[in-house]
Amino acid sequence: MVRWNPRTLYSKIFPDPGECDRFLTEVCTMAWHTEHDRGVPMAMNAAPLIARHPHYEQAIRAWEARFDEMIDGVIPQTLAVMGDLHARGVAMYGLTNMPAEKWPMVQALSPAFGLFSDVVVSADEGVVKPDPRAFEIACARSGMSPAELFFVDDSPANIEAAHRMGFYVHLFDDPAGLRPALESRGLL
Repeated sequence: MVRWNPRTLYSKIFPDPGECDRFLTEVCTMAWHTEHDRGVPMAMNAAPLIARHPHYEQAIRAWEARFDEMIDGVIPQTLAVMGDLHARGVAMYGLTNMPAEKWPMVQALSPAFGLFSDVVVSADEGVVKPDPRAFEIACARSGMSPAELFFVDDSPANIEAAHRMGFYVHLFDDPAGLRPALESRGLL
């Protein structure tokens, strides 16, 4: 639904692409960020990182303070598909790896987030995709089995995990591919 990429922000902080790459692979790594998605508050997670890399304190703190700058807008084609699903009465549920403290800001980006019947936010549950427990929570909250759900995600690891559990899946790598995938399942 949204384009999220830390480079959108950090290329402003580190105009040198090499320095930006180093920072994102050695300091503020995806493994570090996943702890936010797992429910560790951003300020708490930043403290030990700042202690190890004090010269990067401002850049580390930017992850929380300027999180919105990592979002490069919504994906209009996806929002259009969601509107069409809603018009057909198809219930939609969300399962997102997301820091709880940033979820309200992300929700405010589009009224389409209000089309979800429910959203499982990883930080609220303390578990992230591709852990099977995240999918089990989504099934319990939706009242549906994996075989009744169509899971869309941009992560191959998440798609593989959902597929192993029996979900119908679609790897989102291009907005143009979503509608045909849903049509093939009779949802549109």
